[in-house]
Amino acid sequence: MLFQLVLRLVAMSNEPLYEFEFDQVEVPSGLHLIAGLTGFTDAGGVLNQFSENIFANLSTSQILTFNNDELLDYRSRRPVMYFEKDHIEDYEPASLGLYLVHDEANQPFLFLHGYEPDFRWEAFTNAILRLIKRLQVKDVTWLHAIPFPIPHTREIGVTVSGNRKEIVNELSEWKPQTQVPGNVLHLLEFKVAQTGMPIVGYVLLCPHYLADNDFPQAAVTAFELVSSSTGLVFPTDDLRDDGSQFLTKLNEQIAENPELQKMIATLEQGYQNEVTGPSRAPIRKPFVKLPNADEIAAELESYLASRQRNNPDDSQG
Repeated sequence: MLFQLVLRLVAMSNEPLYEFEFDQVEVPSGLHLIAGLTGFTDAGGVLNQFSENIFANLSTSQILTFNNDELLDYRSRRPVMYFEKDHIEDYEPASLGLYLVHDEANQPFLFLHGYEPDFRWEAFTNAILRLIKRLQVKDVTWLHAIPFPIPHTREIGVTVSGNRKEIVNELSEWKPQTQVPGNVLHLLEFKVAQTGMPIVGYVLLCPHYLADNDFPQAAVTAFELVSSSTGLVFPTDDLRDDGSQFLTKLNEQIAENPELQKMIATLEQGYQNEVTGPSRAPIRKPFVKLPNADEIAAELESYLASRQRNNPDDSQG
């Protein structure tokens, strides 16, 4: 029984990570690769809006599909089941795939879209590296969005990483020296940069009080950033219209809420008149001066002395 179980586990571990659809899709070489995966966080619904806008307005063809059984924790992201009176009519599995897309100018590019893998990050990123080499990808651009203490009255902030230094120096408004919870695209950036291939990552800084809402302005900014680094052309008129309506409703709510007004005024104080972005590092790596041995001994001696004064019975054992 144990031997059979071991064989089963080995067989499961040898399942392919993805399945190709190349027979149906002809993929040109030398394309831009755009990556946006959901899972850890999607402040302002940036990635959701970005992908919905692409699939709704551009021509897309799936190149390959990743194997959910290898990468997905079903108990944390359960598939949707459609119950029809007395039976399961259908279900909607999670999807992670690579797509060939044509922009508004009919320029082809690759789009890595879907959930962030729960398992096998090393295998997944190595598979992407092999695909990049096989498809002769030109460069990689990835997107992410996090909540940030920034008011909606200012332009969406962005922190930029990667090896395209001209973009980092021009656009990155927040350059922290800190530790952050990693996501799989951070790992992909690390590995791609080691190969020398151009890669840039845009992490949009969305107002933290709007993080749980779809914030169209942030999605528009995402498209503008990708366009600036790739030359691709995206339809954003609908998103801009949605953004105008969203801001109108938001400002109406703020006008009726003194606490929101106070919070936004406080956030505005973090800006200088001549600066359009956040005051360079509202969150930065703290400076901590470590005590030396003499200082530790003196502190301990002072603590013990205070205990003896406050509890004289302690000294009597």
